[in-house]
Amino acid sequence: AAPAAAGGGGDGNKEKSKKAAAKEAKKAAKKEAKKNFKESGGNAAPAAASAAPKKSSPNTTVAVRPMMTKSKLEPNQIAFNPNVSLADRPVVALTVAILSNTIVDYELVSDHTRSGCALGLPSGNGEVSGDLAIARFIAKKAASSSMLGGDDEEIALIDQWVDYALSLSKFGLARRALSIQRTLDPLLVSGTYVVGHSLTLADVALFASLGFPSTEEGKTEIAAILPAGSPTLRWMEMMSHSPAVREATQLAIGVAKNAEATIETSATIDPLVSGMSYLEGATPGCVTTRFPPEPSGYLHVGHAKASLLNEYYARRYKGRLIVRFDDTNPSKEKDEYQTSIIEDLAKIGVSPDVVTFTSDYFETIKQYALWMIENGLAYMDDTPQEQMQKERMDRQHSKHRDQPPSEALEYFKLMCSGKEEGKPWCLRAKMDMSSDNGTLRDPVLYRQNTTPHHRSGTKYKAYPTYDLACPIVDSIEGVTHALRTTEYDDRNAQYQCISKALNLRRVRIQTFARMNFMYTVMSKRKLTWFVDTGRVTGWDDPRMPTVRGVSRRGIDIDALKKFMCSQGASRRIVNMEWSKFWAENKKEIDKRAKRFMAIDKTEHAVLTVTNADDGTAFLSTDYLPKDPSFGKRLVRIGKKVLLEKVDTDGITVGENIVLTRWGVVEITKVDGGLEGKFIPDGDVKAAKRKISWIADAPGNTPVILTEFDNLISKEKLEEEDNFEDYINPDTEADTEVIGDAGLKTLKEHDIIQLERRGFYRVDRAYVNDSKPLRLFMIPDGKKKAMSGLDGKLAHR
Repeated sequence: AAPAAAGGGGDGNKEKSKKAAAKEAKKAAKKEAKKNFKESGGNAAPAAASAAPKKSSPNTTVAVRPMMTKSKLEPNQIAFNPNVSLADRPVVALTVAILSNTIVDYELVSDHTRSGCALGLPSGNGEVSGDLAIARFIAKKAASSSMLGGDDEEIALIDQWVDYALSLSKFGLARRALSIQRTLDPLLVSGTYVVGHSLTLADVALFASLGFPSTEEGKTEIAAILPAGSPTLRWMEMMSHSPAVREATQLAIGVAKNAEATIETSATIDPLVSGMSYLEGATPGCVTTRFPPEPSGYLHVGHAKASLLNEYYARRYKGRLIVRFDDTNPSKEKDEYQTSIIEDLAKIGVSPDVVTFTSDYFETIKQYALWMIENGLAYMDDTPQEQMQKERMDRQHSKHRDQPPSEALEYFKLMCSGKEEGKPWCLRAKMDMSSDNGTLRDPVLYRQNTTPHHRSGTKYKAYPTYDLACPIVDSIEGVTHALRTTEYDDRNAQYQCISKALNLRRVRIQTFARMNFMYTVMSKRKLTWFVDTGRVTGWDDPRMPTVRGVSRRGIDIDALKKFMCSQGASRRIVNMEWSKFWAENKKEIDKRAKRFMAIDKTEHAVLTVTNADDGTAFLSTDYLPKDPSFGKRLVRIGKKVLLEKVDTDGITVGENIVLTRWGVVEITKVDGGLEGKFIPDGDVKAAKRKISWIADAPGNTPVILTEFDNLISKEKLEEEDNFEDYINPDTEADTEVIGDAGLKTLKEHDIIQLERRGFYRVDRAYVNDSKPLRLFMIPDGKKKAMSGLDGKLAHR
């Protein structure tokens, strides 16, 4: 309440008389309150102090004058200062919103200029100021009898306790704590809650008056003030373990998106990975995320980001990850895709705690649909699709919108029967046809589909849409945070509208930008076209942006995770360059890729080292010069040595060159064939040319090197573009090379480096000379090759 205005002046005697009368009245009020409290057996709250102090001390909470002007806040925004103590944030209001299942309806705003907290009224006409005032408003709006009391007596008792908590705000923490302890102890000897048999606004208000000790630090501070064994301490411990209190603590601490509370020192959380943001309101052990792929295609790198973000948050907060197949459209779904998704998630290190299917809930979803019809929240419509689209664009109601529930139920039954006459009918939600958000204009919730389902067969002839199934199954399965890409932004309002209408447990939605890459299409339809037309060998073709494709190209799982996490849960949509993706990959594979050498089979030169052995000698060299722990390999040396032809251009007699891993050779002849002599103590650093080579000897390994290019020739396709007009005609090229004998030991999936050529993944191990070793080139993120050994395609 606003503080009372100061009165007019008067003579000294009158002023003294007034003070004396006020003092006596105050004494009498306290005496009467104490008497009533004893007579009630400790079940009535003491009356609130009748007068506020004239001067505020540093520990006094100054009352905030109610806002009567138009609010600067948007409707349902709760704004408060992130720099004040936890108790001075709207912790009571947040707890009430959580307990009343409405917290997701409110947006928290960090405002450094505010001295208190305020809520923008839903109408947009003003603000409600003060934590307890906001809490009462939220509870009343949600019709939460559990928070405000179930009958008149409970309501009165709760109001008294709330007023009592508010009256203590003028005292310091120690005095407040002792006052609450002395008042509550008799009540809590035989009771758990302050009023009734469940948590109410009275409990939360008094807990806030204690400083909202939800953290270890806060509880320790109160425990040092109160006597050991106090029932109030037991009550405080119980309150601090309430999931709603803990979530409110995280929301209050994390309002500026740059901090999170440590509830328990024993439940430590790993530091946030660079690029990631805090999960709003998340507390350890109380987080469940879900990744809901549709089994209608193979996972691509965009799906990989979504699944890895869900995996990351579930593990960081010691929660659960659900992989749920959204199998609501039997026309597109196959067991093949379902199996591939499980396999691909394993490839990228995503390990769900449970795998579920939306189809497991078809009967439950159907019952919700029937409930909506019976309660006038949905209707059946046979308007042709094109006309329905036009009516929605024109915000025009369907002619069936006001049909009686009994009639709608009959048409719903007809639709579900699978009969031809039921095919035109679909179930639509009654939302808001006048809304600027098109997804709220009576969306379709159910439609007929007689295609046999890959799991349930022909049991059902009509299926729910994703829009209806998702909020229902999220709520049932205990999902706390639904991570969705920004393309669903408009549909988030629809999701919450359905949740609210069905009185479901509300789920918090956190959005992030989808992953887009230059020169790439991610649409399942377009990727299917590449497969069906034979422009790629399949969904695992290294040119495809699928998880299988990039894995076959040579992506490292740790690199993939780091890259996706570095993009984080940001909402900013960007077109990524593949070079950044592959540059992150190179950092990882460079640590373990063993080094070998290979020379072009046709474009090479022969160097005769006149003082070398005849090919029976070997030298020992490290597989990984930077890390000798990877071991050593033997390299054959001999008189005849093969060099890359491009490396010999401009070579002169008397020039010293370095044969990598061997040593210095002085060139003694150029015309008529290169010759040189090995210099045992030659100066490696002084030589300008450092050349890869192999001995021309039996036992070398025939190798096919394969390069790839982008499937699309345009950097970014616009909506009006026909992607078929921008197909890159040259996307694969082979080069035959001769590699050293050690390459025969490689296995499929091994990743190596051919020195001065680049990194490669083994796609086929060496079998024999007619089935040689096949290596796929792994991009390194550079625009130019690491040496003069350019490939046949553009270096990506």
